[in-house]
Amino acid sequence: MSTWQIVRIVAGSFILLSLALGIPGSPIFQSSWWLAFTAFVGLNLLQSGFSRWCLMESLLAKLGLRREA
Repeated sequence: MSTWQIVRIVAGSFILLSLALGIPGSPIFQSSWWLAFTAFVGLNLLQSGFSRWCLMESLLAKLGLRREA
């Protein structure tokens, strides 16, 4: 599995979990402030699409995971 795949899996998991924790109708609702985390993840995905740079992808590459060419 390459770095870009892991980044997208983690980002998608963070978004789904933070939505579950932040939407009042959810059975595991904690606080609406979790929606701010959802926005943070979304903004990071957006900026990495334009800048072609992602901190998590760089860290995963330094840990030895392969980057996609």
